[in-house]
Amino acid sequence: MGKRRFSRELALKFLYQLEFNEAGFKDQMDSFADRLSCQEEVKEFMEELVSKVIDNMKEIDLVLKKYSEHWALDRMTVIDRNILRLGVCELKHSQTIPPKVVINEAVEIAKKYGSEESPDFINGILDKIYKEMNRGIVQSPIG
Repeated sequence: MGKRRFSRELALKFLYQLEFNEAGFKDQMDSFADRLSCQEEVKEFMEELVSKVIDNMKEIDLVLKKYSEHWALDRMTVIDRNILRLGVCELKHSQTIPPKVVINEAVEIAKKYGSEESPDFINGILDKIYKEMNRGIVQSPIG
């Protein structure tokens, strides 16, 4: 498994944990990172991803609400919701990772951690967002 994939999986695990205990983000991140036995660059990319998701959560969730037709965010599984948050964050806020790679990584993580339907669900939503980004339709819904 590549370093970036491992970082994404760790980010997913942290976001999952955060869903059940939102208090003390910084303390939780420090504790989570201290327990990891991995290379520093893996840890740094994971922390960067999580920080970007947290900093842009309102925008990311608005995009997800728009593109996940008939699915309220609170009705999605915690895993799917957070894989999608990571994917949208990377699609919108990363200039260095090709969108097709972002989508593929999200689908592969969904295969490992989600339900049987998760990979298709994740792929469908992220692909729709990516295609509309290419056409210039997806913009920040926050003024």
